[in-house]
Amino acid sequence: MNVFVRNLWSANNVLLTALSILLAVVIGAVLIVVSDADVLAKFGYFTARPSDALGASWDLVSLAYADLLMGAFGDPAVFQAWFAGTATWQQAFAPLSETLTYAAPLVFTGLSVALAFRGGLFNIGAQGQAVLGCMAAGVAGFSFGLPVVLNLAVALVAGVLGGALWGFLPGLLKARTGAHEVITTIMLNYTAGLFLSWLVIQQGIQAPGRTDAISKTVAESAQLPSPGGVLRVHLGIILAVIVTAGVAWLLKRSAFGFEIRAVGANPHAAKTAGISVARTYVLLMAVAGGLAGLGGATQVLGTAHSLTPAVAGNIGFDGLLVALLGRNRPWSTFFAALLFGALRAGGNRIQSFAGISLELVTVLQALIVIFIAAPALVKAIFRLRAARSTGLGASPAKG
Repeated sequence: MNVFVRNLWSANNVLLTALSILLAVVIGAVLIVVSDADVLAKFGYFTARPSDALGASWDLVSLAYADLLMGAFGDPAVFQAWFAGTATWQQAFAPLSETLTYAAPLVFTGLSVALAFRGGLFNIGAQGQAVLGCMAAGVAGFSFGLPVVLNLAVALVAGVLGGALWGFLPGLLKARTGAHEVITTIMLNYTAGLFLSWLVIQQGIQAPGRTDAISKTVAESAQLPSPGGVLRVHLGIILAVIVTAGVAWLLKRSAFGFEIRAVGANPHAAKTAGISVARTYVLLMAVAGGLAGLGGATQVLGTAHSLTPAVAGNIGFDGLLVALLGRNRPWSTFFAALLFGALRAGGNRIQSFAGISLELVTVLQALIVIFIAAPALVKAIFRLRAARSTGLGASPAKG
């Protein structure tokens, strides 16, 4: 039993991630209390009646986090009303629908970043690749007028190809000239954003009768199927599961996956073993770009349905955080995206019901990432033992 407890309380990735989230929640609770003037006023006479301040703090924090959970997964009262026949199942599952809707594109951009990291490349350009995916999928979605299934398939493939092209460019520059992918992908992020802003106001792309920067609406036949009504979740989340399984297979079972891992571990040894490092870099960045482009396609075909300069939001940059939280492993990245989706969906309810700023969610995300990126700090706080296997405590930024 003592051996089991010692191994359980060791610095493995699962425990470090759980404790990082716990620390973020605790610090978030302190920030919630500090930001409320009424609760802070009760700390003015804390020594006389500490129960007032502690009770008010507990009520505020518990209300906030309860709203966060209900906004992400569902309100028990609404489920009871559904069982009683006074509410619909769509209303009961609407919060979970929002979580999955926000998470779907993050899965793809997170996988894009994670896959590149496993090959030793820092793909900071997932945002630009997602923007190109949005553009290609959106234009294909309202241009061709194909039958239902074919139109959707063509739009998705266009999104993948758009992102792959934007990933191929820095991969080629890395392989041919040695240009660092961080610099080239950051520059391509800006280029993609400016390209999108220019595209949406061009004749034939801009919505008829509009003077603002918005494109035509994607044809209904090219939109990702959704239950409709209050449920915005769409086929993109199913695609995310399939693609995650595909990336996991690619890394573990395929020859190309072995090359990725070998080059990521030691490019010089991989070259000595006969692996073309340059070819691997080019293909890896193209595949990573295609994944991010699929995230952008999911965004425009699933929820936005038209192109605007802000259509992609921050899904590429958030994908960096998702990959870091998932420690560059496909299924861990998938669940990290679900966590970020839950925080986003729950944050909307916190703002509406508890009156707490939506920025708290951003703070929670940042705190989680800070602790994930600083495992030594978490080990020191909780006095964790060293993991028995070096793989368990490996840095999330290593391939």
